[in-house]
Amino acid sequence: MVPMGKLIYSGLASIDGYTADKAGNFDWAAPDEEVHAFINDLERDVGTSLYGRRMYEVMKVWETMGTAEDPPVIQDYARIWRSADKVVYSSSLGSVSTDRTRLERQFLPDAVRDLVAATEGSISIGGPTLAAHALRAGLVDECQVFVTPAVVGGGLRLFPDGFDARFELLDERRFPESGVVYLRYGAR
Repeated sequence: MVPMGKLIYSGLASIDGYTADKAGNFDWAAPDEEVHAFINDLERDVGTSLYGRRMYEVMKVWETMGTAEDPPVIQDYARIWRSADKVVYSSSLGSVSTDRTRLERQFLPDAVRDLVAATEGSISIGGPTLAAHALRAGLVDECQVFVTPAVVGGGLRLFPDGFDARFELLDERRFPESGVVYLRYGAR
């Protein structure tokens, strides 16, 4: 059987579709323990994560987080994150500082398509700026959206302006304690 992975775009978003507010803050989307544990389970299958510079700079804290003093859900995610390969796309970043990470100067859709085709598991793409390139190139197989019960009125959008696509709802889950709703869509 020929391996065939899938490219998954996941994001935490406000009800009005933003991943960060006008000031760049996203603390309003921080998952509670129940949502975080669910995200951990989704991430276990991810063998490679693709990041732009800004998302990498946010995520690289996981290289040192997850110590014995942290809650078990944080320790678990830190192990998952450290065990995945990471590719950072940036023309301005001088170097990467985390293990299992390589730097690419530009996002090449054909190279990403080849990477996905040669992978048995999942590849995640993080951050709306980088994901916009993959979405426009038709590379994204699934979108996993965690809708947070907040309206932020502007900022960084989950999907790029002018992007037009149709998706099929594959799964959904409500988290009554936090009010978060998980929606999983497949590309048509």
